[in-house]
Parts: sequence; structure tokens; C-alpha cells
Amino acid sequence: MLDSISIFQPTTEMIHNWGWLLAFGIVLVVLGIAAVIRAFASTVVSMVFFGWMLLFAGVVEFVNAFMVGHWSGFFLHLLASILFIVTGFLLVIKPMISAEIATLVMSMFFLIGGLYEFIAACWTHQSGWGWQAFQGVISSLMGILLLVQWPLSGLWAIGLFIGIDLIFAGWAWAALALNIRKM
Repeated sequence: MLDSISIFQPTTEMIHNWGWLLAFGIVLVVLGIAAVIRAFASTVVSMVFFGWMLLFAGVVEFVNAFMVGHWSGFFLHLLASILFIVTGFLLVIKPMISAEIATLVMSMFFLIGGLYEFIAACWTHQSGWGWQAFQGVISSLMGILLLVQWPLSGLWAIGLFIGIDLIFAGWAWAALALNIRKM
């Protein structure tokens, strides 16, 4: 029944330019592989990039604070801009320490989130609860592995995760392109 129903209808531009989508997917896969191989460098680059993004957002928020005038949100915008600027500055000047701290936070998120996922899946026994419980175990194990190797894991984990994400995103774009080509 679902085979006869098409949920996704590509536009004519997508059908015409399927090759560009495929090329984009391949580039993302190659960048992902490079990020996995050079996990330390991609971790540092991602921290610096995120730091610059926060600096830019802080400047925009600072300007926005003065554009709102005497509105009661002035101090909230000003405080947010200071937070963004200080955090961004720290990420730019100390990317390795920032990566270690971010990895510590990520590991706690994986550990606690995975435990919650496991317990909730076992408690509710909803459809597919076994897979949800399995995902919770995997997330918890990832958190434990990051914590066991912390602070060293902070030097490679973020770059590795970004690389893996790029590989899967590229794979998905390439699959979409090849699927469109068949249509």
C-alpha cells in the first residue's frame, strides 16, 4: 500500500539537477572522512568556528539591545550579548580547553539521556520499546566511554562526531540524488 503512495515529490529543478545533489553528497562524505581521520584538527576548527559564530551573534544582540530602546527587554538583550561575546571569545582563544569542556557536557548528556531513554523504554513497554532501550544503552555507553577517557576525549570526540554526521548526511544526499535519477 505504501509503495503506491509517494510522500516525496521532487521538483523539476531537483530532477534536472540531480547530479549536483549527488556531487554535494559525495563532497560531504569526503569531508566527513577527512574529519574522522583528522578528528583533533576538526575538533579545534569546529570550536573556533562556533566561537566566531557566537561573537557575531553577540555583536548582533548588542546592536539589538540598543535598537529596542527603552523597552523592558534592554537588559536581557545586553546580558545575552555579553554572554555570547565572552563565550565566543573564550572558544576562539582557547579552543582545546573549550572542546574538553564541551565533551564533558556531551558525555553527561549521553550518559544521563541514555539512562533515561533505557528506563523510560523499559517502564512504558510501548511499541518498539526494545529498540528504544537499546538506543538508551548505546547512548549511555558513549557517555561512559567519553568520561573514561576525559579530558583526552575532548581533543578528538567532537571532530569524530562531526565527521560521522557529515558522512551520514552526505550518504543521505547521495541516496536522494540517485533516487531522484530513477524517477
